[in-house]
Amino acid sequence: MTTTFKSKPNLATKLVNGILSIKPLANFAKTQARKMIIKRAEKIGVPWRKQAKELSERNWNREWEEVNNPNLTYPEYYLTSFHAYEKGNMSWQAATEVEVASLAVHAGIWPEEGIGGDARFRKGFIDILKAEISTPKDVLDLGCSVGLNTFPLQKVFPEAKFTGVDLSPYFLAVGLYRSEQQNLDINWVHAPAEATGLPDDSFDLVSICLVCHELPQFATRKIFREARRLLRSNGSIAIMDMNPKSEVYATMAPHIFTLLKSTEPYLDEYFTLDIEKELVDAGFSAPKIICNTHRHRTIIARVA
Repeated sequence: MTTTFKSKPNLATKLVNGILSIKPLANFAKTQARKMIIKRAEKIGVPWRKQAKELSERNWNREWEEVNNPNLTYPEYYLTSFHAYEKGNMSWQAATEVEVASLAVHAGIWPEEGIGGDARFRKGFIDILKAEISTPKDVLDLGCSVGLNTFPLQKVFPEAKFTGVDLSPYFLAVGLYRSEQQNLDINWVHAPAEATGLPDDSFDLVSICLVCHELPQFATRKIFREARRLLRSNGSIAIMDMNPKSEVYATMAPHIFTLLKSTEPYLDEYFTLDIEKELVDAGFSAPKIICNTHRHRTIIARVA
């Protein structure tokens, strides 16, 4: 069962937005959301504090110097609070906790999987790509974070050349470190996904995993057009993200929805985006949509 596409937030959403517009209440919601996720993580055996401490105590100077573009101008929408981090993705705390946070969040999709939920979650996306995409020679992971989806993709397409683009130099530094640990050759690029600076027609597959729900609509549109510019004539874009039509979100308890929205500032814009229309307008064929969990969808569109 799915909900009907809505172009505007409903009454419940407006009420939540009203609560979150009051800064003390918004800060309280963020704090509670963070406590909840850490509690869930430790309950299922994710070593949140231990792993984050080990990473935060490393000397990151070498990785930072290698990935950081000091001349980059950050878009204003990016310099806001995400995921209960006041500086969003622009901090070592966010970068050193993203791996354990992913394990905790995705454990909630299949409670019986526990800590293995994240691997199952990513495998679902990968399995769809294997079935739908011809073997690519060059793959671009836009909004690659620390490589959480880049690394599984590379294992599936080991002969392909991989590039990961992200706006956070902190995330990219951790990604570089993790790729070196696994002896993986990945080109990490510090740039906005909507203006990568990469050459035209240089990729066969552009992957955008769990990124669009963190964007205002204008940025998503620009990123789709950038992906079209970067793809070769036989190329494909693959997007995996939350499914706004999932009954999970339609029936979510108000207090849980409030906590979720407190950490996702652009969720309304994502939930009201007609993503199929935007892809076609950007130069892609009508997309194919496949549900890979009961609350996520994979969207694949080919160059028109």
